[in-house]
Amino acid sequence: MNKVTLVWVLAVSVLISCGESSSDLEAKKNELKTYQQEMRDLRAKIVALEEEISAEDPTAASTDKATLVTTTPVPTKTFRHYLEVRGSVTSDKNVTMSARVPGVVERVMVQEGDRVRKGQVLVVQDAETVRRSIDELKTSLELATTRFEKQKNLWDKKIGTEIQYLEVKSNKESLERRIASAQAQLNDYTTRAPFSGSIDDIIIKQGETAQPGMPLLQLVSLQDMFINADVSESYLGKFEVGDSVKVTFPSLNKSLMSTVSAIGEVINENNRTFTMEVKLPEDTKLLRPNLLAVLRIEDFHQPDAVVVPTNLILSDNQGDYVYVAEEKDGQLTAAKKPVERGMTYNNETLITSGLDGTERLIQEGFRDVAEGMNIKQASTSAISSN
Repeated sequence: MNKVTLVWVLAVSVLISCGESSSDLEAKKNELKTYQQEMRDLRAKIVALEEEISAEDPTAASTDKATLVTTTPVPTKTFRHYLEVRGSVTSDKNVTMSARVPGVVERVMVQEGDRVRKGQVLVVQDAETVRRSIDELKTSLELATTRFEKQKNLWDKKIGTEIQYLEVKSNKESLERRIASAQAQLNDYTTRAPFSGSIDDIIIKQGETAQPGMPLLQLVSLQDMFINADVSESYLGKFEVGDSVKVTFPSLNKSLMSTVSAIGEVINENNRTFTMEVKLPEDTKLLRPNLLAVLRIEDFHQPDAVVVPTNLILSDNQGDYVYVAEEKDGQLTAAKKPVERGMTYNNETLITSGLDGTERLIQEGFRDVAEGMNIKQASTSAISSN
């Protein structure tokens, strides 16, 4: 074969392999399952014929045709099933501080990473216009107060009219209210920390003009954090507040135990889930808002349950079954046991009927046996070498 022909053959092979779709792969898997079942059925027929021949001609029986297998007892234990959902670390004290009034940023009093106390000044906006207005109102109030005191002295001596007294009193009180309102407005030009925490991000710069609602900076506290997760509505009623939860943080390779602190009462109509909160201890380190967390919560358990490895369960058109080792006339044989399976977790399956826990499952070699086939107990190494 020359080089050109070889290259052409290789190219065609690559194109053919690339052209195989996922549906072709699925068809091959189904075909393999069919062949495997046919092989088990054929073995069963062979065993049945051997038994018939042996009954009519004992000399034809062979004691050397036992299939090597390993067995394992069927355990009865408490079966536990866990719900695993993804959530993220959340903090109610993770806020973006915004401007309340329009104005040029005069000073940014902090830097990113700074620790701040509750009430500490963070950003100051130019409020010169408001200050001047307050000064003018105070000057007017001084005059109004003087006029009020004189008019009050006259009124106490029954000099003048009551209207004159009420007018100067009303003017004085009106100016006092206007000053209080202007003072409150002046406070809006100063942004203070609503709680103790650290400055995570500074968005505004000195000299920029801030508008109401415009972000200034982000303040974060690592206290009172919790995990928030969305859980499918199919798990409603499976757990309650106070249940234990194992929390794992994959990026930190860290786990801890906690409890469910709150369960949502409303189903999200967009994704058919409800919210669940899990509290975090105060002494956790390296935890940050939005950190990914995996929650494992027990949603089912059954004591004294019959549990088998999931991979040992086979299926045919009549349902699920397993092979167990039974002794018959001094010879170990494979017996097909129909079973009904329940929940599965961590590669183990709860058997609801078909086994009572006294059987021995055929483990290594379970795909090579059939109903009534002679088997022989062997070590795992012996099975692997064959």
